[in-house]
Amino acid sequence: MFLRVCVVILMVSGLGKAHVDPDLNLVLQGRASQSSLDSYLGNAINAIDGNSNSDCSLGSCSITTSEQEPWWRVDLLQSFRVATVSITNRMDCCTGNLNGAEIRIGDSLDNNGKSNARCGVVESIGPGETQHFSCNGMFGRYVTVVIPGRQDSLALAEVAVYGNEHHHH
Repeated sequence: MFLRVCVVILMVSGLGKAHVDPDLNLVLQGRASQSSLDSYLGNAINAIDGNSNSDCSLGSCSITTSEQEPWWRVDLLQSFRVATVSITNRMDCCTGNLNGAEIRIGDSLDNNGKSNARCGVVESIGPGETQHFSCNGMFGRYVTVVIPGRQDSLALAEVAVYGNEHHHH
């Protein structure tokens, strides 16, 4: 929590712009989108609002309708080396929906980003819990969470992406 507050202060003051801290949550300046919208409470941006409240009835989750291969994506606006992706599961219901979800990272929007390289697969995240996935510096502008191969609703309480800028020499 303290780190998040410091990051927000840095972002607001503009001090975080010139040099990207390796632990900076890259999604805070990103743009989120998703395959569909369950209700006005479930906008894509809610998963990157810095509020990890996992009771989705309070309006801080992204939620798709039940559909085939639902996805959520953040556009980081430039390509980064991604070290870690953290996902916080909802706690109010349907907590098993995330099981089997894939995290994909890359520069392509083909197939809504679902064709990018896979960083990890969610086996199980407890209600309201956060799981961290190591992506070992995978390179990409888009981070996509998708439930492959089945019809379901995709709900994310919070997604954080940690990494740093890739400098071309």
